[in-house]
Amino acid sequence: MQATPGEPATVTPFTDTKPRDRTLTAPRHATALDKPVGQWLTNLRRPDGLGKDPERAARRAEQLAAIDPDWNPGQLGWTVDWQRHHTGLRALLEDGGTLDEILPGVTYRGDDIGRWLARQTRDWTRLNPEQQHRLDELGAKPAVRPQKTAARTNAKTGATKGSDAFQRGVTALQQYVQREGTTVVSRAHVERLPDGTEHRTGIWISNQKTRRDKLSEQQLATLAKLGVEWAQ
Repeated sequence: MQATPGEPATVTPFTDTKPRDRTLTAPRHATALDKPVGQWLTNLRRPDGLGKDPERAARRAEQLAAIDPDWNPGQLGWTVDWQRHHTGLRALLEDGGTLDEILPGVTYRGDDIGRWLARQTRDWTRLNPEQQHRLDELGAKPAVRPQKTAARTNAKTGATKGSDAFQRGVTALQQYVQREGTTVVSRAHVERLPDGTEHRTGIWISNQKTRRDKLSEQQLATLAKLGVEWAQ
């Protein structure tokens, strides 16, 4: 890296000689010719980093843009890190890779492009329109969200099972009350239902009392109608 008075240093882009790879979004710790290029570029991106003289600052910006039009991605609305990963993704694709192959763990010059890409497609709505456009140009699309239908179905199934279990308990308790004339059931009591199955009615009624606050008004009314005092 060489510099002349009043002008930014001449820097070899953080790249090889392929124009498509050119990027000045080097990590802050990057060096070139034993010079701290990354920190130098970081300093240039800061307010007044190109100098306070407007004409000289504009000239310097043009020189940097001639190497990499996106040398200062903060002006575009994203970070240096994002721009560098995007450049890496483009390079991998132009080298013959496919999006299906660029999975977490696939790197480009030390950056995990696969993991970055997965995060972009997952958090697509957090990207600004230009970021989305640039990814779309490379074929990337927002990740397909898992359908919530299964979750809703499971929830409904769970609710149905819960309702069935409650109704089974009511049937057993009703049978017990008709026979014994009381809703006082020992915890160990097991009631045999008409279908031949056994129901641990004592444990069930104890559990209903414990979770009273979670029972619906209809469930409480059903128990109260059978004479369960704590449900009234």
